[in-house]
Amino acid sequence: MSPEDGGARWLRRPPGAEAADVRLFCFHHAGGAASLYRRWPQLMPASIEPIAVQLPGRAERFREPAIDRMAPLVEALTDVMKPLWDRPFACFGLSMGARVAWALAHHLRERAMPMPIALYLASAAAPGTVEDQLEWEQDLVGYLRSMGGTPPEVLAEPQLLDSLLPVLRADMTLIDAFRFRAATPLDIPIRVFAGMDDVDHSPERMAGWRWETSGRFQLDPRPGGHFPDAAGELRLIQTVADDLLAEHAYRSMGVVDD
Repeated sequence: MSPEDGGARWLRRPPGAEAADVRLFCFHHAGGAASLYRRWPQLMPASIEPIAVQLPGRAERFREPAIDRMAPLVEALTDVMKPLWDRPFACFGLSMGARVAWALAHHLRERAMPMPIALYLASAAAPGTVEDQLEWEQDLVGYLRSMGGTPPEVLAEPQLLDSLLPVLRADMTLIDAFRFRAATPLDIPIRVFAGMDDVDHSPERMAGWRWETSGRFQLDPRPGGHFPDAAGELRLIQTVADDLLAEHAYRSMGVVDD
């Protein structure tokens, strides 16, 4: 796969945003799709280009096999994202997407490639956190219900569920099989967002991300569960945008914020 023929399938770029000062690559949750970020281009300032990443196996890529291991996923992401590293960039990830963004940052550092200027991670317990055993393999539908975020009409329609479950199974396998522990923390800012009612990814379980960077760390508890509601999403977008533009400004002046 070359960046030329693969980039358009992987990356959803808003029209007219090519001249933005900084790019924000956005990674969706397990079983999700790039459409999670459909409102972000309209709600972000023009100086930020939000780019939603569409993983294989879903939406218009449903004929492609989903990737169930992290190593080949970050290798493929590196290939398709590389042409867009002519400007500073950051990464945002929700749930599984947070782990993908973190793994990608380590992959880039190990290869002395351009690094994101910040990571924004939501609804994902810190690496190494002891979590309750979730028997998702035996009850994927129950897992979907417990996490929220899936429209009731999807849960009530067997054909829609049948199309969703193989992708979710691959995504959950990717998460479970990824046991990477960093010998050295990253040195970029990490800001995390945790729902106060999210049992598995609570503020307490996300606090451990502070040990994954030697740079600036901030934990933002928010009302609600695993997925923010519309008002919570708007607050999150505004917070990420303000923080990212400040970080970009510091670096443009030759100041690294730590």
